Parts: sequence; structure tokens; C-alpha cells
Amino acid sequence: MVRYSDYIPLSLWPEGELGSPYRAKAQDKRRRIIIYVLLGLSTLLNLHFFYASMTSWPAPLDNYQSLNSHPIVEMEALPAIKPANSHDNAVVTGLYTDAFATAVATLGHTLNVANSSAARLLFYLPDKISDRALCIASVSGWTPVPIERIAPPFGGVHRHFLDQYSKLHLWTLDKKGYESVVYVDGDALVRRNFDELFRLPYTFGAVPDVYLTAQGYSTAFNAGVMLIRPDSALYDDMVSKIATARYPAEQAEQAFLNLYFGAEVLRLPYAYNANLAIKKRTPQMWRALQDEMRIMHFTMAKPFLQGDYAEVPMDQLDRNVEKVARKKSDYKEEIREWLDAWHATKRTYEKELAKCNSLS
Repeated sequence: MVRYSDYIPLSLWPEGELGSPYRAKAQDKRRRIIIYVLLGLSTLLNLHFFYASMTSWPAPLDNYQSLNSHPIVEMEALPAIKPANSHDNAVVTGLYTDAFATAVATLGHTLNVANSSAARLLFYLPDKISDRALCIASVSGWTPVPIERIAPPFGGVHRHFLDQYSKLHLWTLDKKGYESVVYVDGDALVRRNFDELFRLPYTFGAVPDVYLTAQGYSTAFNAGVMLIRPDSALYDDMVSKIATARYPAEQAEQAFLNLYFGAEVLRLPYAYNANLAIKKRTPQMWRALQDEMRIMHFTMAKPFLQGDYAEVPMDQLDRNVEKVARKKSDYKEEIREWLDAWHATKRTYEKELAKCNSLS
């Protein structure tokens, strides 16, 4: 019996005393209750959000219905406004890498087919663009304009946008006598004449951006197509503020311009910057845009590039386009439309392109 002299029956061990098995069981019970309560609350919240999502109306453009068949421009009103001309008005694009040369040439050809009355200016960075690429890009009528690179004011800019702050030179074109400018990214095609934009009295206009994510149809604009009233004083003001303003660095000049003009921008119809993301997000809206579409923007697929923004030689473009069309099959019709435009460009400027391709 000696070895049992220290034995204490469990029923005599106080429940709250340290080491008591009753205390451990009580703690386990409280934990289980807390867990059950949290799981219950989580279930209720999920049911609430599910019900809200099922019963609330989607955003108007996500719920697009083809109701309005009226044109976006009242053509009868245009004669009362000064027509576009090559002295006061210019369409401008940019070439910041050789890889976009064929795209810029194709853009220029489609602009010619649309019969724009404005001048054509090509901004380029002399230190980054080869003679061959500049020659290719210019064959369809662009007048090359060398500009100085505006470096990003801080880190964190997406590697594809490192030269895009140079777009701000657009506002200095008043020094060349231009009153109104439409900027168009090189990865675009012109579907219809858009000279009516030059007649607008606003200082800045752009098309709202479109995302496939929850951002959807944003109030922020896409800087791929912009209407600008050049003003060198405004340029100086912007350049003085790009390093001190607070905005997300990754999207470079687009983020800055949205901050600078966000409250004043004239938001243009999607027909002036038909972002391919619209087709993926709202196919019925994309179909409805076809007759009015002025500019198609190849944001989601770039038929003229391979790999990570690498150049495609001209004699390999057809094969590359087919490859991109297979990979980006949601946009295969648009990709093949770009290829048709490239073929027309190549036929029209065949001799000039051959000479360009022989340059280094």
C-alpha cells in the first residue's frame, strides 16, 4: 500500500486547479464553442454575399443590351465646325522599340485608308530605334519626330512601360503649330475616320479602360488613344509633378495622367478605343460596336510580337500571327483582321519595305 500513499482520487481534484483533467476538458469545450460560433458567422456572411450577388443588378455594361441604334456622331452638325486639316491637327503614334515597327506601318496604312485629313507624326527615341525599324515604321506616311526620353521618376514601373513617360512630349506640339492632336498607340488599327475628334473644344479626352478582373468597366481611362490640346506650359507643369504626385508606379504615364486629368477628362465612347478586353468581358457589346468602331486596340493580343515583346522578322509575320491566333483564340478574328491589314500594307509599300529591310 506504500506506493499508493500519494494517490488522489480524480473526483477529489478541484476542477480549476492547474493540471486538472476537468480543466483541460472545459477549455476544449470553450474552444469548440468559439469555433462553432465563428463557422456559423462565416456561413451566414457567405449566404448574405451570395444572395446579394444573385439579387443585385449587374453594372449596365456588364448587362449590355443593344437598345440604342443611333450613331455616336451627328454628321449634320459637323459642317458648322472647322474641318480637320494637316496644319492644325495631327495624329501621333510612338516607336520606343524596333519590335513595333511593322505594327506602326500597318496602323499608318489603315489611317490612310480611313482618309484622315490630319498630319501624321511618329515620335521615336533616337538612341533606341534602328534605321531599319524607323524606315519600316515610316513607309505608310508617318513623319519621324525625334524626342528625348523621359525616364520614370521612380522604380516599380512595368518593364514594358519604361519609356512611356516620353508620351508627355505630346503637349509640346503647340510649338510646331498644332492646335489639336489625337494620339494612338502603335498596337492599334483604324477602322473608320475619326477626324471629328479634332473639332472638340475640350483640352483632354480619352476612353474609359476595361479590365477582365473585378475592376470591369473602370472610370479610369486608357492612355492608348487620347485627344489632346497641346500646351507647353501644361507640359512643364506635368513634368514638374510626376515625381511628387502619389499614384501606382507600375502603369507609368497612364496612372499619372489619370491622376492629373481624372476629374476633367472628357470620357469618349468605346468606339474610339475598342479595347479587345470588351470582347472577352461583354461579347454582345463588342458585336454592337462593330459598325461604329473607329479604332481597335490590341491590348490582349499582339500579332506582331513573339515571346516577351520580341521583334518578329517581316518574313515570319504570317506564321507568328497564326501562332498568336491559336494561343489567343478568343481574339482570332481580330488577329486575322490585323494580318489582312499587314498584307495590304506590304502590298502597297512593297519596294519601300524591301529597301528598309536591307538597312542595319
